[in-house]
Amino acid sequence: MESRKLKIRDLTLRDGQQSLFATRLSQSEIDKLLPYYENAGFYIMEVWGGAVPDSVMRYLDESPWDRLRIISKAMKGKSLLSALSRGRNLFGYVPYPDTVLEGFYKEAIANGLNVMRIFDALNDIDNVKESIRLINQLGGIADGAVCYTVDPKNEEPAEKPGFFARLFGKKAAEPEKIFTDEYFVNKALEMERLGAKIITLKDMAGLVNPLRAAAIISKLKAVLKVPVDFHTHCTPGYGLASCLMAILNGVDILDTNIWWFSGGSAAPALELIYIFCKKLGIEVEANMEAVGEIRERLLAARESLKAFDLGKLQKPFDPLKDTLPADVDALFDKAIAAAKALDEAALLDACHAIEAYFGFPKPNEIVKNAEVPGGMYSNMVAQLKALGASDLLDDAMRLIPMVRRDAGLVPLVTPTSQIVGSQAVSVALDRKKGQPDYSNPSNQFISLVKGEYGHTPVPVDPAFREKLTGSPVEKPYDVASYKKPANPKLDEFGGVPLASNNEEELLLELLPTVANTFLRKRRQEEYEAKHAAEAPAAAEVKEEPKAPQEPITGPTLRAPMGGRIISVDVKPGDKVSKGKLLLVYEAMKMENDVEAEGDATVKRVFVQPGEVVYTDAVLIEFE
Repeated sequence: MESRKLKIRDLTLRDGQQSLFATRLSQSEIDKLLPYYENAGFYIMEVWGGAVPDSVMRYLDESPWDRLRIISKAMKGKSLLSALSRGRNLFGYVPYPDTVLEGFYKEAIANGLNVMRIFDALNDIDNVKESIRLINQLGGIADGAVCYTVDPKNEEPAEKPGFFARLFGKKAAEPEKIFTDEYFVNKALEMERLGAKIITLKDMAGLVNPLRAAAIISKLKAVLKVPVDFHTHCTPGYGLASCLMAILNGVDILDTNIWWFSGGSAAPALELIYIFCKKLGIEVEANMEAVGEIRERLLAARESLKAFDLGKLQKPFDPLKDTLPADVDALFDKAIAAAKALDEAALLDACHAIEAYFGFPKPNEIVKNAEVPGGMYSNMVAQLKALGASDLLDDAMRLIPMVRRDAGLVPLVTPTSQIVGSQAVSVALDRKKGQPDYSNPSNQFISLVKGEYGHTPVPVDPAFREKLTGSPVEKPYDVASYKKPANPKLDEFGGVPLASNNEEELLLELLPTVANTFLRKRRQEEYEAKHAAEAPAAAEVKEEPKAPQEPITGPTLRAPMGGRIISVDVKPGDKVSKGKLLLVYEAMKMENDVEAEGDATVKRVFVQPGEVVYTDAVLIEFE
């Protein structure tokens, strides 16, 4: 009888570096790895999508399209290349018309993409069906990802009740469970019916515990005709054990990372999965000798990322050459026995002991107990620190279940994790200032409640929707209102257009702010190279001394929290009436409209687009 085989999707070059090293792996470092990846025999390599298109332009000044082309050329078709996209949102925060989806997917496939993993933050099938159709039609492989999440806990009180209150007080009624096994299975069946060629259970926060992984994977295998993939992270400490359970329950494809880019907030290490499979008589479809070559060079790649490396190095390990101590080898056997016996506690103990031996990070108990993605938690910590309000972290964490329920019980995955997390911080600030909850809702939170992101798992309370949006009626995003970003001619660089071809125009559509900066640099470089010989030496420009600023005497508009100015819609002398848009600023990655609170005349504007401001900074003075 032929042994069972397990296909591997390697995440190292996308999700691995994104989860652990802020997506800062440069193309020059990737180029050193590609000759060895060519022969690694991975079924799929995830190399694109997620934060890569944004980050490589924003931080590395590299072209996302070049990255995809270079990897595709080096792989010579020996592994399928995959990317991650958010259905109708692609990599942005608004739904795009079908014409944009088609143009983007066509360009991606032409540049070497094979598999597009498509998910929607709300698990709204309407938001993924057109992407599935287009990917199949254009010759790609549509991978439908069902986002795993859990029902939120009840909001904890700021102060723990006393003994007698706990003893005699009434317990709050448990809300109805929404995210049952059947919920995920039904979403998977809908995606398969629409044409998905792979179904992924995508556990972006690492919250699926081993018994739940066993239950859902076994049910998916029982009803689906297409291969089942499992994707998880190790942040809360379930990852390795849940992957073992997925293997035992028949998963076809497993997402892993190579040693130095694994564990912690990333997916489990392929090397540990290989040991488990060897003991189970399951063939891992990967050339582990080639993996060893990659692993050897990944250590240097990790060294290049030390500015973003928050963890300590684990022990080096080669599963083909190194002999494990007997007691450590026995831990793998104990984990397998516990998994087969459905003894979750013993399974987790064994897997945590294995990870501890090799020096992988311990489970993050805060993330585990809060049941939020690790990236969402770290974002909140960073945002509150930037606002000088780190003392509000506990309050914001307690508010997440309330905000999530108010928004329709959305799963916490990009972008909803950022929207909910930022709004929880904002409500915590409201309460600190003695203001009503949701005094400062972000534009994205308003859009979510309005219905522009799609259908939420449970309906939003119409009264809450009316409070935030002015209408109790759900209103989907009107794609007819979508306006393609302008592609201006740059007079300063000889009148050339900002985007010079179709792929650059797509970058402008998907990521307008960062692409604008990136493409301006390209046009400037081209212009300067063309005119280098004739350009005279730049004369030194002396800065005129600034006139002293007159004191502020009139009423002012101040920043509710620190952020970056996106646009300013008024100028000195403008007469504004109540509700008039004054400016838009970005705080905690969310955009916020600031409107006039009454009739007034603008005296002075103290900020301009792109400027970073701090909490309570004066933005506008009125007469």
